[in-house]
Amino acid sequence: MKIIALIFALLSTNAVAQGSALPGNPCHLDAPCLLGERSYHVKEPDSWDGVTPLPVMLHFHGWARTGKLPVKHQRISGHTRRRGVLLVAPNGHNKTWRFRQGREDVDFADAVLQDVMKRYPVDKDNIFVSGYSFGSAMAWRFVCESGNDIRGLFAVAGTLRQSENCPEAPAAIRHVHGTSDTVMAFPAGPDGDLLNPVKLWRDKLRCGDATDEGSYKIVDWLSFNRYSWDCADGSVTLDLHESGHFIPHGWLGRQLDEMLGLEPKYP
Repeated sequence: MKIIALIFALLSTNAVAQGSALPGNPCHLDAPCLLGERSYHVKEPDSWDGVTPLPVMLHFHGWARTGKLPVKHQRISGHTRRRGVLLVAPNGHNKTWRFRQGREDVDFADAVLQDVMKRYPVDKDNIFVSGYSFGSAMAWRFVCESGNDIRGLFAVAGTLRQSENCPEAPAAIRHVHGTSDTVMAFPAGPDGDLLNPVKLWRDKLRCGDATDEGSYKIVDWLSFNRYSWDCADGSVTLDLHESGHFIPHGWLGRQLDEMLGLEPKYP
């Protein structure tokens, strides 16, 4: 019996190391975690020991997609799984988000995080929210309505109107947008103000003047111009590139590296 128990323990440890579902948790990758009439997907990090509390990145998929895509996407889960971060990807109604019609999706996302905490040990000081395209706008809406306990927003190519009134906000805002984006059009301000995409958060967090941090690259073929603000109630970062509508290679991973105090790497 001792030998059988030892073999079972080794198999369970190996399953966790390979990033499979936590023993006893029926949902993982394609198998959604059911929550009432709705659901979400999860992807555990590589080599997780099954015990250590996990930082979480809640990611909202783009229009006409589902949570199945982020948990398999190299530019999303490819970064979280290498950094010890649990990726959580809710499914929108009919592959979209209805954040313009009230709090339903915000309340659902809150319930998702609470359900995740029942299934996994979570590092509650390191919960991040991200999204791409229409999902980025949903991520903005979520932290606007329920962001006080969120450490950081990582938004990719999608915003709310800068005139929105947000009752809550995360501690850090990080937004990336292509100035040639025509899908979720780059929200330049009056007189072509390139810093306008984060005006809502600069006002909300009571930020000072922008610091132009110059350009940087994660991969050779794409440069970012970074602007940052030190604020009375947090921080704001805006990364701009000259291309269009996509998730930049390595960008989400770089934000996690910087926020978690890890050495920057790609992927």
